[in-house]
Amino acid sequence: MKEAMLYRKLTEQKVACYLCNHHCRIGEGKRGICAVRENRGGTLYTLVYRRLVSRNVDPIEKKPLFHFAPGTLSFSIAAPGCNFRCDFCQNYEISQMPRDQNRIIGEDVNPEQIVAMAKKTGCRTIAYTYTEPTIYFEYAYEIARLATASGLKNIFVTNGYMTPEALQTIHPHLHGANVDLKSFREEFYQNHCGAKLEGVLRSLQVMKELGVWVEITTLIIPDLNDGTEELSDIARFIASLGKEIPWHISRFHPMYKMLDHSITSIRKLEQARKIGLAAGLRYVYTGNVPGDTGEDTFCYQCGKLLVDRLGFQIVTNRIQEQKCYHCGTPVDGVDL
Repeated sequence: MKEAMLYRKLTEQKVACYLCNHHCRIGEGKRGICAVRENRGGTLYTLVYRRLVSRNVDPIEKKPLFHFAPGTLSFSIAAPGCNFRCDFCQNYEISQMPRDQNRIIGEDVNPEQIVAMAKKTGCRTIAYTYTEPTIYFEYAYEIARLATASGLKNIFVTNGYMTPEALQTIHPHLHGANVDLKSFREEFYQNHCGAKLEGVLRSLQVMKELGVWVEITTLIIPDLNDGTEELSDIARFIASLGKEIPWHISRFHPMYKMLDHSITSIRKLEQARKIGLAAGLRYVYTGNVPGDTGEDTFCYQCGKLLVDRLGFQIVTNRIQEQKCYHCGTPVDGVDL
């Protein structure tokens, strides 16, 4: 147990958490919506500090991040829990464990060990992923500070529901993020995630203002968020943030509490990609369809193939000094 960051004490031993946009007010002996922050005697504690539930060495493209140190490895870690309750979650066994099973497990691994393992395995980054990094903020923050001092970069794979205060706190040590923009409709977020769209949009704006490299993923679920108007709204919003922001359009597979929905059609993914490109986005990718040309990076100026991918692996990279090999147009991204 460790005292939580980003909260304030109230009267009658209550606390107000401002780590994420739920802004939970938690009574003594109670937990927040995330189920991993508990008020004990008027002090808020994190229950997932040094609770490592998953670790792996991944290609950074698996995050997915296609424009942040492409072709490198990322040391990926997670602690249990999430502040969303998405009924289509692909990692629900660990993200929803504190809520569904009322238990919190994890190996006791200190921040120094995490950084050492990342360096030993040849990783250039540490990815806080699989569950929601916001809810194990104290753990991630300490690891990230050590990682930065050791020459590593830090990336969040996140639902984007952290507060501006949380982003400003970790900002010097957060270099990249893939943010799930799950829908552009308030009803979707309320009915399927237990959250509000506005908080995610605000986080994306703050990340851009702080200079964090951002890529966005939308899981396309048939009949729920795949309408042409909604996809156009998402694409226009991303373009308003920055046309250089890559948009990953992922194929849905039935999962968790959403087993009654069909797999997203290739036609729908192709349609969404066209919508993104028509909105002026420079890089729009299809995900969960290995071998599809939508995985590849093309020069937005001359149209030449720059990066040929197969799943999460790079087959050929023709980018030269962060520019198109053919016309010299700069390719947006972070090159370590």
